[in-house]
Amino acid sequence: MKIVIVVFLVLVLAALGGAGFFMLRKGPDDGRTDKRMARVLAVRVGLSVTLFLVILLAWRLGWIHPSGIPVGT
Repeated sequence: MKIVIVVFLVLVLAALGGAGFFMLRKGPDDGRTDKRMARVLAVRVGLSVTLFLVILLAWRLGWIHPSGIPVGT
């Protein structure tokens, strides 16, 4: 499960880097770069939401367990 989470995080960072590339890219002002940047950012949001849902599902099915500071101490 940890590998799946790490892969999703790497994909989210790659999409964010791609959006940054398209934002900084200079070229003819035809709007094509803006559309690509928006598409990559939409993919990033989709991956982030999917990762969140996968984590919730894995927790609900008992595949992962929270291990943080105990509540109430």
